[in-house]
Amino acid sequence: MLLSIPISSSAQLPLHNSYSFLNQSPNFRTSLSLLRRRSLLFKSRRFSLFPRLFSSSITAAISLSAGSNLVEQLDSSPSSESRADDDSPEFPTERFDFDSSLESTELRRFDSPTVAVKELDELPEQWRRAKLAWLCKELPAHNQGTLIRMLNAQRKWMRQHDAVYVVVHCVRIRENETAFRVYKWMMQQYWFQFDFALATKLADYMGKERKYLKCREIFDDILNQGRVPSESTFHILIVAYLSSSAEGCLEEACNIFTRMIQLGGYKPRLSLHNSLFRAFVSKPGNSSKHYLTQAEFIFHNLTTSGLEIHKHIYGSLIWLHSYQDVVDMERISSLRAEMQSKGFEESREVLISVLRACSKYGDLEEAEKTWNKLFSFDKNPPSQAFVYGMELYAKVGEPMKSLGLFRTMQELLGSTSVMAYHKIVEVLSKAQNQELAESLMVEFINSGLKPLTPSFINLMDMYSNLGVHDKLESAFLQSLEKCLPNRTMYNIYLDSLVQVGSLERAEEIFSQMHGDATIGVNARSCNTILKGYLSCGAYVKAEKMHGFMRHKNYDIEPSLKEKLDYVLSLTRNVVKTPPKLKLNEDQREILVGMLLGGLRIVSSQENRKFAMCFEFKENSGIHSVLRKHIHDEFHEWLECRDSVDGSDDVPCHFTTIPHSCFSFYAEQFWPNSRPAIPKLIHRWLSPRILAYWYMYGGYRTSRGDILLKLKGSRESLVKILKALKTKSLENRVKRKGSVFWIGFQGGNAFRFWNLVEPFILDDLKVILQAGAVSPYEMAETRAINFDSGSDYDENASD
Repeated sequence: MLLSIPISSSAQLPLHNSYSFLNQSPNFRTSLSLLRRRSLLFKSRRFSLFPRLFSSSITAAISLSAGSNLVEQLDSSPSSESRADDDSPEFPTERFDFDSSLESTELRRFDSPTVAVKELDELPEQWRRAKLAWLCKELPAHNQGTLIRMLNAQRKWMRQHDAVYVVVHCVRIRENETAFRVYKWMMQQYWFQFDFALATKLADYMGKERKYLKCREIFDDILNQGRVPSESTFHILIVAYLSSSAEGCLEEACNIFTRMIQLGGYKPRLSLHNSLFRAFVSKPGNSSKHYLTQAEFIFHNLTTSGLEIHKHIYGSLIWLHSYQDVVDMERISSLRAEMQSKGFEESREVLISVLRACSKYGDLEEAEKTWNKLFSFDKNPPSQAFVYGMELYAKVGEPMKSLGLFRTMQELLGSTSVMAYHKIVEVLSKAQNQELAESLMVEFINSGLKPLTPSFINLMDMYSNLGVHDKLESAFLQSLEKCLPNRTMYNIYLDSLVQVGSLERAEEIFSQMHGDATIGVNARSCNTILKGYLSCGAYVKAEKMHGFMRHKNYDIEPSLKEKLDYVLSLTRNVVKTPPKLKLNEDQREILVGMLLGGLRIVSSQENRKFAMCFEFKENSGIHSVLRKHIHDEFHEWLECRDSVDGSDDVPCHFTTIPHSCFSFYAEQFWPNSRPAIPKLIHRWLSPRILAYWYMYGGYRTSRGDILLKLKGSRESLVKILKALKTKSLENRVKRKGSVFWIGFQGGNAFRFWNLVEPFILDDLKVILQAGAVSPYEMAETRAINFDSGSDYDENASD
């Protein structure tokens, strides 16, 4: 930590003869004069609001209360990257149309505590006034390292009231970042006494600047002191979390909201309830459905508090219910009845949500009523309404009505959506209507719409169930021409080859899957090929496959266990204990690259071992490909394996088991639970490490530049830059908050790409290739301009 760095005597400011020195310094006299004029200006404009409780004769007060409009417009959706051939069968971009005007309906101010501080002209010592004036002028102009050294040089005379004055002055002139650093410095001094009012004001100002991490840090300090944060701090911290599109911020906002009610006993305002609801439904449906419990809690609090409930609150709650895997139709009916009793008309989004719920629940009668109401409301309903109708008819066993509804949609809308084609091919394939399914698939291919992957999977499933293996193979080969490689399609084809006894071809396909990092193998693939070995008597190969599955911790299907035990007993190689886990060379380099890109390490309190916490962005096409590969690569290390074995659904967050193998990485990259860069990083930066750093924590801009994100200290940055320079990779550095962005432009970007390309996953090479034009650019990198030069100069001092 910077606060613990020893300061050399040459870096300290002289403290002896300070009165005469400061009196003779024109800079100090100018600073003192400027501060006095500023103080008079604040008083004349009624800005001098801090009470002078240290003086019995003269008092003043400053109110650093929260702004009147505490809930600002939230981003409707985080910027995201998507693959050109996404195989999701749902509507990833469907969002509820929530009225943003509901977010700021209350303008009354919060009750705010006052901070006790002296004015500068009340201090009895001239040298103390001069030093404080100098600090107030100089500190905002310096970076964190210099600021800490300057404060450390004043430790002999500086006390609590002096530091409080500096913090208050920085807040007055809106230098809140400097105020926060001074506050954190004073917390580490022996004379520090907790000041609830000061902590509250500083937390509120950090939150209003949307610096939710710093606001949360002060918030936790208040709790650690046994105090309950004020209502303003709760409110502003929640809004700060909601204003960020970072992973996990919405969950933290919900947790703070719950603590605001249960711990603080406060009654959150209507605007805060509305903002939370809007944040829930601003995400795609499959992502937002996980927030139903929090939404019901907020709705209950709205009801019990007697606050006004707008129709969009009802609509968004019905919308969340309709996306659940198991739909509660009784709850939806009660919400609709409550809306009707209050005179709210059901919007188009509500009716579509009801259709979605009916299609999952199988309620044909209610769906037809809702459809008629929707058609009277809108003569051209959206395509997803037709899709839900097709799904419902298929569920009640009438696939031809689904086809009729599909043709009706084509006539009414004059076009057909990708999701409609996906659904009708799925319906006809499950109904095993081979002729119609094939004709619709040809129509879909000729339309030029994409992606085709879900429909090819449904078609191949139909062929597999019908035992038409020649057509299945033809569909598989056609899918390789039209779509990106997909593990599910490979698994279906592999199973077909084993069924017809074409084991040699099955081995080729399995080897191809295992050798392609973007496809990979899973428990289903291994069980299929193991079944083929056992059925044809290839016991040696079956034994080798069993060893591979034991190493990857894949579960063996119960139907194969009895015969496999017999085969293993023939060679007396029945081993009950699992193999010892050990990281291979590729896994070690992958971990280093991802740790540079922001991978977290968590510790186990029980056995003091460490685990890797893999976190991927849900809406990122790059991360959707990478997480499948990482899940396969570290499958034997994962905590929860059975939940995803046999399927291709990989969660966005998964954690390894705590193991001693990760202790080395924890010591090097996460000492004291904080990210750091090892001293020997220059020896480790291999092309594979750089490639995984780029895929996990890097971006390519629309101009073709390559950016790498790095969190750490300035010293950490120096190590990385020196290591990159040895590889002839010139770069520029920009700092944005606590993150350094290392940028490679022009020829340097091409050199970096040529170095890492052999280790980039095949599906990501088009997206990440240097120099290519990209339609995607992350929001956090748009404000970074490397044309203005680098923020780092290795010849410059702090």
